[in-house]
Formats: sequence, C-alpha cells, structure tokens
Amino acid sequence: MTQVAILMGSRSDWKIMENAANTLDSLGIGWEARALSAHRAPRELAEYCEQAEERGIRVVIAGAGLAAALPGTVAALTSLPVLGVPMATAAFGGADAMLSMAQMPAGVPVGTLGVGRHGAVNAALMATAILALSDADVRDALKAFRAAQTAEAVRGSDVTQ
Repeated sequence: MTQVAILMGSRSDWKIMENAANTLDSLGIGWEARALSAHRAPRELAEYCEQAEERGIRVVIAGAGLAAALPGTVAALTSLPVLGVPMATAAFGGADAMLSMAQMPAGVPVGTLGVGRHGAVNAALMATAILALSDADVRDALKAFRAAQTAEAVRGSDVTQ
C-alpha cells in the first residue's frame, strides 16, 4: 500500500530524492514519486494534493531547491504532514532552499530536514516514525532499522588496530 508521496520540483532532484525512496523500500513502506513544480505546474500540483489523502497517502516528502516553493505549496493544499528536503544549489549550497522551507508562515507547517542526501534519508525515517504512531508493523520495522544502525555503529567503533 502506498503511504508516502515523494514529490520534487524537477526530475533532476531524483538523484537526491531516490535516497528517500530507497530508505522507505528498506523499511517496507510503499511510496510513489512525481516531479511537479509549484511554479511550472501549479494546477497539476493542486490536483495531486487534493486527491492524495483519498488515494492512501499519509505523509508527503517534498524536495526542492532555489525558492523551494514546492513543500510550502503542498502544505497549503493538504492537511497531511509535509516534510521538506532542500536541494543543494550552486549559488547558496541549499541554504536558500532550507530557509525558504523553514520560514513558513504560522498555520502552514513544513517539517524541514537537512540539505541533500542526508535530508532525504531523514525525511523517509521521519515519515516512517509518523506512520509508526498508528501501525505496529511499521513501528517494528523502524525499531529493527535503528537497532541495526546502532549495531553497525558499535561494530565500527574500535579505532585501534
């Protein structure tokens, strides 16, 4: 069952947003991905957001760079949780996108994660944590992921030869 929508401002953002998809796959979370620019395809984006919840979407991960209008626009068009992933840009390294997402007006929240790959992975984990609130199987998958992550960190903690 598809529960997470991964949206991006353009197809070129997939290189980063694919990390969210791969993380969701590893946790057994169903997702769908679309490139829908808030600036270039506003009607299509509005239609997508209006239909998302009835199609089973429970969380939206939205990645964008530059003005980063996509996450905020999505948050304005749906009551679903929206997690924003800023894309790195040549001019400002993604700081512009991160600030655009973080500085949303009261009443239109976007949970803003870090720039790039780390932000995409963490957005997928945050989406999973949201879903885990009402799904024991998802909660168990997230706990197993975190336990494996901890075991890997401990296994690699010995710095002596």
